[in-house]
Amino acid sequence: MKKIFDSFSRTDFGLWAVSELVIIVSFLLFDRENYMTFAASMIGAASLIFCAKGNPVGQVLIIIFAALYAVISFRFRYYGEMITYLGMTAPMAVLALISWLRNMSGENSSEVSVNRLDRKEYLFIAFLTAVVTFIFYFILKAFNTANLIISTISITTSFSASYLTFRRSPFYALAYAANDLILIILWTLGAVSDISCLTMISCFVIFLINDFYGFISWKKMQHRQQSA
Repeated sequence: MKKIFDSFSRTDFGLWAVSELVIIVSFLLFDRENYMTFAASMIGAASLIFCAKGNPVGQVLIIIFAALYAVISFRFRYYGEMITYLGMTAPMAVLALISWLRNMSGENSSEVSVNRLDRKEYLFIAFLTAVVTFIFYFILKAFNTANLIISTISITTSFSASYLTFRRSPFYALAYAANDLILIILWTLGAVSDISCLTMISCFVIFLINDFYGFISWKKMQHRQQSA
């Protein structure tokens, strides 16, 4: 356990504590009933801190979060989110976990080795993301998914973020930040009819902040590893 937290700074612990506190306060103010939403938010916030440190524990927590979030999304007829997290985010997190464990940094066994992708792979990611988005649009339409266009855009950002995470690129965090913005919009629309959705909005606002922090953290990791 000590080895897992060795690389954590006061900033990491502070951001983690503030993130969880905001989620707790939001739950007490706007919900107090949907404990699965509360649990998913708490686990999700923790996963982002671990991922920001390049720690494989983050991927384990993402798998748990994906399962809980899929159930929550089903309740609100956000089938795009349910399909995305069960059929894409969770499996990609499993692949990312394997990839991270196989590519740990030599200087710190709890920190993944940061990868630098070339231009051809970014073009491949763009092409693959476009194909996946196109296919999922018709799948979501067939399921009469609520807020179809926004849900489809969420597929785009989620897939690119998952792929970049698997490939150990710092830009995974920016892709997830873009996804956070989409989800804030999606759950804001849900809050019009159900105030408990404000808990999920608070969750993804916290995720947005943590993902930006994750990008900064990974760029520092990349510089340190290349300088070693």
